[in-house]
Amino acid sequence: MKFKRIFLIILDSLGVGETSDAANYGDSGANTLGHIMETNDLFVPNLKKIGFLNTVDMSENENVDAYYTIAKPINAGKDSINGHYEIVGLKNEVPFKAYNEGFTYEILAAIENITGRSVIGNKCSNDNSIINELGERQVNYGSLIIYTSADSDLQIAAHEDCIPIATLHEYCEKIRQESLKNNWRIARIIARPFNGTPGNYKLINSCRKDYAIKPPKRTILDDLNDNNYSVIGIGKVNDIFDGQGINKNIKSTSNAEAINKLTDIIDKKFMGLCMVNLCDFDSLYGHTRDAEGYAKAIEELDVDISIIINKLDLDDLLIITADHGNDPTFSGNGHTRENVPVIIYSRNFKTPRRLAAFDTLGNIGATIADNFDLEFPEIGESVLEILE
Repeated sequence: MKFKRIFLIILDSLGVGETSDAANYGDSGANTLGHIMETNDLFVPNLKKIGFLNTVDMSENENVDAYYTIAKPINAGKDSINGHYEIVGLKNEVPFKAYNEGFTYEILAAIENITGRSVIGNKCSNDNSIINELGERQVNYGSLIIYTSADSDLQIAAHEDCIPIATLHEYCEKIRQESLKNNWRIARIIARPFNGTPGNYKLINSCRKDYAIKPPKRTILDDLNDNNYSVIGIGKVNDIFDGQGINKNIKSTSNAEAINKLTDIIDKKFMGLCMVNLCDFDSLYGHTRDAEGYAKAIEELDVDISIIINKLDLDDLLIITADHGNDPTFSGNGHTRENVPVIIYSRNFKTPRRLAAFDTLGNIGATIADNFDLEFPEIGESVLEILE
């Protein structure tokens, strides 16, 4: 069975249980969805109907409307870029670095040398708290707020009235280039301009800019693009791949906005892939260890899934997965090494059921490549033939 369009939704950080190598990452016992289900009474009838809840323990569901299973990550590390790389069939054995304890003197000195400005912060934090903690000091001294989200990122924040947004972007671009020369292994340098007044500073999300590392090799996105298929990225997908292989970039700064953009795209006529990242699970609830907020976001997704499914054409394929875990009940505030759910849905399926666990997230990319008669990626096996 072949499909004209594939919609791939990545639930950023919604893992379903520790991997076999979780102990190597200090993540034994992590289970993002499982622990949220334990601490919250989730009402998600639509997700339940497509087997999403069954991915926690791989239990049998005879009344399911979709194929469901889990995928075991093989790429080193537990950052967003490595997860996305693996999904599109790119193997990466050297993990990017997370600087949860603060960036090194070498990195901070380089930033000060490049920008001519002092740095403050240098810690792991969520966006709003550090902006309001250090925003007034940043404005008073013209310094740069440096922080990380516990992912492999270096975020640089400044008030737009103190440092123009274009200047902040220029700083980040230069710092990106310096990081590549010195092998800092930071996946993304992120410009975070903000505005407002003391006690009420707010990030200007529309002017956020990510400077990611380009994929080291070609991916199925490049192959799709070269064969004149649409490759649409919604949310931070374009940033993660630094635009490589994407021929239509649609920005969004929240789950709700990304879903709205997705439903608009479903109504358009095209052939190819639409890849969506739903970032709120990770940035708003995983990193802040907010299990209740995470649960509410899953319930909101449940409503959205019903809308999306009802808009799909008969020759559309929907794949839902994740890139890593971020268990809000776990210690610390970083990502967790977890298996991820895989849901595969079409209105044409006659025998949806549980599938054997995938040995890599790369099976998703291999299946997409197989559907569009492209060269298979370096990792992953297609399951297209068993979808019926």
